[in-house]
Amino acid sequence: MSSMPTQEQVVASLRAVIDPELRRDIVELEMVRSVDVHANGVVDVMISLTTPGCPIRSHFETGVAQAVRELEGVTGVNVSFDVLSDQEKAALGHKLGRADLPQGALAQVKNVICIGSGKGGVGKSSVTANLAAALAADGRQVGVLDADVWGYSQPRMLGLGAERPQVNAERKLVPLSAHDGIRVMSIGFFVEQDAAVVWRGPMLHKALQQFLEDVEWGELDYLLIDLPPGTGDVSMTLAQLLPQAKFLIVTTPQAVAQKVARRSAEMAAKVKLEVAGVIENMSGFVTPGGERFQLFGEGGGQLLADELDVPLLAKVPLTMPLREQADAGLPIVLSDPDDPAAQAIRQAARGLIALSPIELPVMQEPSPAAAPQPVGMSLPMA
Repeated sequence: MSSMPTQEQVVASLRAVIDPELRRDIVELEMVRSVDVHANGVVDVMISLTTPGCPIRSHFETGVAQAVRELEGVTGVNVSFDVLSDQEKAALGHKLGRADLPQGALAQVKNVICIGSGKGGVGKSSVTANLAAALAADGRQVGVLDADVWGYSQPRMLGLGAERPQVNAERKLVPLSAHDGIRVMSIGFFVEQDAAVVWRGPMLHKALQQFLEDVEWGELDYLLIDLPPGTGDVSMTLAQLLPQAKFLIVTTPQAVAQKVARRSAEMAAKVKLEVAGVIENMSGFVTPGGERFQLFGEGGGQLLADELDVPLLAKVPLTMPLREQADAGLPIVLSDPDDPAAQAIRQAARGLIALSPIELPVMQEPSPAAAPQPVGMSLPMA
C-alpha cells in the first residue's frame, strides 16, 4: 500500500507551477493558500489569485492538478481559488519590486453578483435592470453584463438602441452607458436586431471570456451579471472564470418555481459560488388603485431563503408601470420611484449593499481619453 504524501511534499511539487506573467513559481509568490491531504489520497489545494477575473485561472488549475497527481499515493486533486487581499497584493508587489501586478479586466470591480433563476419567465432580467438603476441612483458605480445569450434583453430594458461599443487606445471594448452611467455589455450589441443566437458550450465559453477580459469595465462597485435561466453552460463557465462572485436567486412565490430555483442554488454550491440572497418577484399583483391579488400564491421566496439560510432581500409586486417601463427602456425605480415595485427593488439594493459594504469613491476630474473607434467583436459565429 502506497503511503500518503506529506503537506511539505505537496507544496514542494507546486514549485513546478509557474505564473507565466510574473515568471516565478506559485510557492515563491505565496499563492498557495492551503493544502489538505486526506486519508483516501485526495489532496485539496487552494490557490490565491491577484484578481477574481484572472484570465490565466485555468492555467493554474491544470498545472496544480498535474503537479500533485505525480506524487505517490495521490488518488485525486481538488483545486479551488480565492483572491489576495489588497494588503497581500501590496506585499507581493513590494517583494517583487514592482507595483504593476497583473490585474485583469475585473481588477477594479469590487463585487460581482450573478443574478439567476431556475426557470425562465420569473422576471430575472427586469430585476437586474432595476437593481442596477437603484444601485446607481444610490451613488454606486454599476455595470451590467447581459450573459443571457439566448434571451438577451438588457439593451432594450435599459433604453440602449442600435449603437455599438467602441474600442479604446488599449484595444479594450468600452461598455455603452445607460441611465446614471450604468455600463452595459450584451451580445445584443453584436448581432442583428432580434436575431437568434445558436451556440454550443465552447462558443459560449469564448464569448463570455471575451466579455470579462476584453471589456474596459473600469472601477465598479458592482458588476451585475444577468444569467440565462437554468443551470447550463453559461452558469458553469462564469463560476469557473469568477471564483469570488456571489449568486442572487430570483424566484416567484409559487411552490413549483421555488423548487426549480432550489436547483440553481444546488448548482451554485457545487461550483462553490456563495448565494448572497433571494428576491421574490411577481409577489402579488398591485392594481393602479392599490388593490393586491396573490396571482402566483405566496411564501415561495421566504421558504427558499429559509432553506438556504440567506436573506430574502425583497418581495417585488407585479405592477402595470413595472411592465410598461421595462418595454420603454426606463427602469421603474427611475421613472416612478413611488411605485410599489420600485420601492421593493430599492429595498433589495439596500440589502445588497449591506451584504457587501463598500466605501463610496472620491469623485475626481476625468482624465483625457483617446478618441474611441468603431470596433467589431471576434465572437464565435454560429
